[in-house]
Amino acid sequence: MSGAVDPWHDDPHLGEIVVAEDVLDKRVAELGDELTADYEGRPPLLVGVLKGAFVFMSDLARAIKLPVEIDVMAVASYGSATTTSGVVRIVKDLDSDLTGRHVLVVEDIVDSGLTLSYLRRSLLAREPASLEVCALLVKEGQQPVKLDLRYVGFHVPPDFVVGYGLDVAERYRNLPDVRVYKGPVTVG
Repeated sequence: MSGAVDPWHDDPHLGEIVVAEDVLDKRVAELGDELTADYEGRPPLLVGVLKGAFVFMSDLARAIKLPVEIDVMAVASYGSATTTSGVVRIVKDLDSDLTGRHVLVVEDIVDSGLTLSYLRRSLLAREPASLEVCALLVKEGQQPVKLDLRYVGFHVPPDFVVGYGLDVAERYRNLPDVRVYKGPVTVG
């Protein structure tokens, strides 16, 4: 934050920084370069998973040096809690037809992999030419089966984290970094 005072410094619900802002910026640029090379000649449709992925997807889209299209969908599996309910439902579906498209799902965080597995099945049924996932964060040791993730920003400890789009009860999305959340299990 280049010498600026951290407005969240005294928030008792925020723990240590897991991924600093400058580290996030550097890794997003690297992912952008990798995606630019991999998708040369076949512009991707970025599918952001709302709401958590909107900050990451915005930065990632600008880091990809190719024409990209963007669509979003919203799924729910958390509500206002810090643990998944285990039930995934589509709250807002895509506007785009995926048939024959090169689709890149942009996820904020992969916990158990339940939501991602559900999304993959749903999107593959729409017959894209290709389907890959770019996840900003993957929680270590939380997935019951190995996930095939081609693009990963960071592997992080299994703590509940907020910032850079990730929230608890719609709070902390605008933190410029990713931090451990130490507050109550449910908020609201």
